[in-house]
Amino acid sequence: MAQTPYKQLEQEWKRLHAFRGAMSLLRWDAAVMMPRGSASVRGEQLAALETEHHVLLTAPRVSRLLDRAQAASAQLEDWQVANLREMRRQRDHAIATPVSLISRLAKASSQAEVRWLEARQSGKFESFAPHLEEVVNLVRDKADLLGQALNLASYDALLDEFSPGITSGDIDAVFKGLTRRLPSLIRETIAHQDQRPALPLVGRFGVSRQKALCADVMKSLGFPFERGRLDESAHAFTEGVPGDVRVTVRFDVNDPLSGLLGALHETGHAMYDLGVPAKFADQPVGRDRGMALEESQSLLLEMIIGRSQPFLRFLQPLLAKHLGVSGDEWSGQNLYAHLTRVKRSAIRVDADEMTYPLHVLVRYELEKQLLSGALAVRSLPDAWNTMMSQRLGVKPASDIDGCLQDVHWAVGSFGYFPSYAVGYVIAAQLYEALRHATPDLDAQLARGDFGGLFGWLRDNVYSWGASIAPHELIRNATGKPLGTAAAVRYLEGKYLESSGRDSAAA
Repeated sequence: MAQTPYKQLEQEWKRLHAFRGAMSLLRWDAAVMMPRGSASVRGEQLAALETEHHVLLTAPRVSRLLDRAQAASAQLEDWQVANLREMRRQRDHAIATPVSLISRLAKASSQAEVRWLEARQSGKFESFAPHLEEVVNLVRDKADLLGQALNLASYDALLDEFSPGITSGDIDAVFKGLTRRLPSLIRETIAHQDQRPALPLVGRFGVSRQKALCADVMKSLGFPFERGRLDESAHAFTEGVPGDVRVTVRFDVNDPLSGLLGALHETGHAMYDLGVPAKFADQPVGRDRGMALEESQSLLLEMIIGRSQPFLRFLQPLLAKHLGVSGDEWSGQNLYAHLTRVKRSAIRVDADEMTYPLHVLVRYELEKQLLSGALAVRSLPDAWNTMMSQRLGVKPASDIDGCLQDVHWAVGSFGYFPSYAVGYVIAAQLYEALRHATPDLDAQLARGDFGGLFGWLRDNVYSWGASIAPHELIRNATGKPLGTAAAVRYLEGKYLESSGRDSAAA
């Protein structure tokens, strides 16, 4: 018996899923294992796979099957209807972008990533600038074509690739809500914390010991090492597909908490990727619901759970086991003071949870200027330093601590940065609902029982896959629309009202 058009489409997307997984592992290898001199070879490989993926996705046969499946959609189950919608969305994005542009962008971004790494080592932005210029020009062309095809503004078309359903209007509303309170809250908190400085954490901790600590924590959280890995890279990231998830972390021998927080961030991504509905794991509807939701999961673990007193009670024995630390400076109270220390700093990935959204705001404003042509790539370092001074009151010591600190633009990920700020707001909103639904959450975390945390996330986030829009998922999980009120309540409760106590105990 011949398969229905919908079932034939499932088979087509199963092949596309395999291509996506292969490209993901090639990108992971480029950052973790690949010799730097192999960048051009890797660029050709990725371009070939991207091209073939694009050809499969835009084939006339797929368009015909989509039309036939749509005509018979009354016979489909709800998840299949949602899957069909996501298939068409992916096809529409692909058709809007010529295969020649896809290939050129894959090659350019592969080269730019390597030149970015070299520039970070040398501190010379000018050696990276021509490669970033090429990526910006190609992304600008892509944004214009997508915008025309999808009837969206160019920048919104890029946002739609990363976080479907989240618009620049949503992002502007988030930043408006946060910046209305954050600057004064930062000043108040710094003044309050200056009255009781934390004891310094002194020592050097080898990467192997830090990696063992991170692996132990990840196992406790439920990360399945039989289906994933933990490695080191210049910029922490998570790659792969459900069943083969690769996590990388950047370690600092002088600051073991930095690597641990990075591992928590990436584990948040990984647990979401691993928690999507297994039945649809190779289908569009079985993926995450966009990067804003993805970042909500990573920031929930890194910023909120990982910096809470209950989690530190669980962590203390592991610090002693793997790092051999003891004494007053490694007490739970002092560790908490370090992890909740609000400080104006230059590096986004090391920022505290209160200044973090302002780091993202800088990138959001700058990337829009780059894409519009209002800012030339070669003027980026000066523009970066000026905006960091305006938004955060700091000036980076060098381009390494400035516009070279993130890999996102090098690999063409324009429209991604806002997902961090929206994700943080979503994380705070989810956390508020989670605490209401799980009264004994603190006790669970303190004893290393993460079943309640991830059980709630599975029910309210993971299990939905991409079957509903982000705004609907947020409302279903929290009973409220996306907004900044929960984030402001969380920060005020933790940093001011509790007078140093964890908001989880307030």
